[in-house]
Amino acid sequence: MSRAPLPITAVVLTYNEEKNLRACLESMAGWVTDLYIVDSGSTDSTLAIAGHLGAKVVTHKFETHTRQWRWALENLPLRTEWILALDADQSVTPELRESIAAAFAEDGTARDANGYFLIRRQVFRGRWIKYGGYYPKYLLKLFRRSAVMLDDGDLVDHHFRVAEGLVRLGGDLIEDNRNEARIADWIEKHNRYARLQARQEIERLGVGPAPRLFGTPDERTAWMKSIWSRLPLYLRPIGYFVYRYFLRLGFLDGKEGFVFHFMQAFWYRLLVDINRDEMRQTSPAPEAADAAAAPEGLKH
Repeated sequence: MSRAPLPITAVVLTYNEEKNLRACLESMAGWVTDLYIVDSGSTDSTLAIAGHLGAKVVTHKFETHTRQWRWALENLPLRTEWILALDADQSVTPELRESIAAAFAEDGTARDANGYFLIRRQVFRGRWIKYGGYYPKYLLKLFRRSAVMLDDGDLVDHHFRVAEGLVRLGGDLIEDNRNEARIADWIEKHNRYARLQARQEIERLGVGPAPRLFGTPDERTAWMKSIWSRLPLYLRPIGYFVYRYFLRLGFLDGKEGFVFHFMQAFWYRLLVDINRDEMRQTSPAPEAADAAAAPEGLKH
């Protein structure tokens, strides 16, 4: 016997996501009230896939991830209070779907909660990155739209924040970006992100959730970032790679794990430090130019 849809609207941002979108949408088919795609000008088969799988497609020009999400939450004709906000490379496992259904049962936690942390399972080039401190990673992806907060200062990643009423759910949210299966594509994207990340670190120092080691996942991340920001440039990428690859057993992730941890923990963080150093030695003018140029690059 089929279940009635849960009182949840799923929203997915897209731009040329034909390699990722099918798995994302199929993982939510039949159990959410509505499914929206907010597209920013795809030129591949993204829109055809979305239409075939029953998603409602809306187009809106991309500026930043945060602004795109803010526009979606404020302008889509949403019929539910609860939002499941996913990227196109994320998909819900059956175990997570059952956890969400249990939360919205008559005796579930949804009556009192305002947001749910989901466990991300990072996949890189077909390999689950299970070690190096990368699993479990908790992301706030399911929330009441009346309770969520967004920060326009987030230039690289976007973060949904809810002040109270937070619960963790079991089951995994798989993140597997097939657009980055070629390492050249991964490098191109993160090379663009590095300068934005450097600028964000400078501008956002001390801003965000209160840092607490034993708080929510977001507060614990803020605590770690507060320590990171005080470490010496150029030395911190070395320390971070050693921490992840050796102390947190990243070497157990095999060949693809080595590539991922080295590139993400050392190479990318080194690029961020180089850019921060350059910004520190120049006037703020180049950063302002980056702000104007960044949005288009973020979509690719």
